[in-house]
Amino acid sequence: MSRSSFVYVDKSNSITLENVKEWLNDYQEMTTKTGQQLDWNYENHAFPYIIEENENDQGHYLRLKGTLDRYDAILMGVNEDGGKIQITLPSTATHGDKSKANEFAKFFRKKSGGKLQLFNGRVMSK
Repeated sequence: MSRSSFVYVDKSNSITLENVKEWLNDYQEMTTKTGQQLDWNYENHAFPYIIEENENDQGHYLRLKGTLDRYDAILMGVNEDGGKIQITLPSTATHGDKSKANEFAKFFRKKSGGKLQLFNGRVMSK
């Protein structure tokens, strides 16, 4: 059974799947710089995924495919009006995926200026 977390975007903004991809790239750049400062290959552990863009009958979404043993996949999509980002853990997701999904969700909340509903149902506001 899959579980989802939601980032509700500030009403003055509208988010697209391209924005989510840009934010993931920002996250990767940030962790790369951190790794350079630490003189350690941190970015491969901080973002252990390959980004794949997929489509089904419900629309376009991103699939983050794990590159390390402890990670399987995370799915991300944006609703039609651009007001909500959905982060879903498929039934094959690992504990590592859930930790990373929470980390990405918090990062998206800061970027969007909205609020976050975590996997456990709790809500984080600004």
